[in-house]
Amino acid sequence: MMRSLVLAFLLTQLTVMPVAAGTAVVVTIKPVHALVAGVMHGIGEPKLLVRGSSSPHAYALRPSDAAALYDAALFFRVSPQLEPFTPKIVQALPKEVQVVSVIDAPGVELLAVRRGPTFEHNSRHAAHAGAPDMVDGHAWLDPENAKVMVAYIAEILSRKDPAHSDAFRSNAQELRQRLESLRRELEQTLTPIADRPYVVFHDAMHYFERRFGLNAVGSISVSPEIPPSAARLIDLRKKLRDAGAQCAFAEPKFSMALVSAAVEGTGVRIGMLDPEAINLSPGPDLYFTLLRTLAADLTRCLTMPA
Repeated sequence: MMRSLVLAFLLTQLTVMPVAAGTAVVVTIKPVHALVAGVMHGIGEPKLLVRGSSSPHAYALRPSDAAALYDAALFFRVSPQLEPFTPKIVQALPKEVQVVSVIDAPGVELLAVRRGPTFEHNSRHAAHAGAPDMVDGHAWLDPENAKVMVAYIAEILSRKDPAHSDAFRSNAQELRQRLESLRRELEQTLTPIADRPYVVFHDAMHYFERRFGLNAVGSISVSPEIPPSAARLIDLRKKLRDAGAQCAFAEPKFSMALVSAAVEGTGVRIGMLDPEAINLSPGPDLYFTLLRTLAADLTRCLTMPA
């Protein structure tokens, strides 16, 4: 209730602030911010909204962020579904602020949210997973999609700021080449573990797993905020054994005590993945650090002695 009142107040303030001819660029989450920052290298620096350990699923707008958005020329996000805090904010922004959803970039390969007996989704994840037809919104985790997004970002920036279009396109070309090298590097890194089965506690890695042929055999729906009941723990342990998983991967928002309780007695090792880069410092190189870290964390757990 209090969050709703604060958001309503901030949106009210947005409507009365004077319109400014802004040239700033604002981006929601760290991975997309890194791509935008790479395209803008030498020209300017985009502002990041979801900072620190915040999650886009539960982000609360700060007054300083509201002011930056109101004065922005461009506002980049993944999608209104992945960042559910954005639709109401967008409605309050002046028409001069161009809102860009990078998931709409022409050529982005979209994957459906996984369904089936081994892939569970809690209601919160289902509501925020992607578009209304249940597209998985974590599309940035495929470096081929990142290449397409970079080209799209460069075109949008070039139209908004034609004086720097050559620089934007040159940066984008260099960034795309680096992303291609990253894809080839990770193919080699991940090939030795491609057949090793594992499960995740939050099904956010679909794009990464599809691109690199990894063997995710299921997802287990456990809320980071609500400890599972004793009956639910018994069910989770059975699912882990039935899946034949070598590792179960949580994320930084999960309590390790909760994860340990879920795998107790199964022989399944615990790993940690951070697909939203919660624990990484923002900047133009974050995207590369993110994917290399995911590969390293997967390899570490899946090659650990039993």
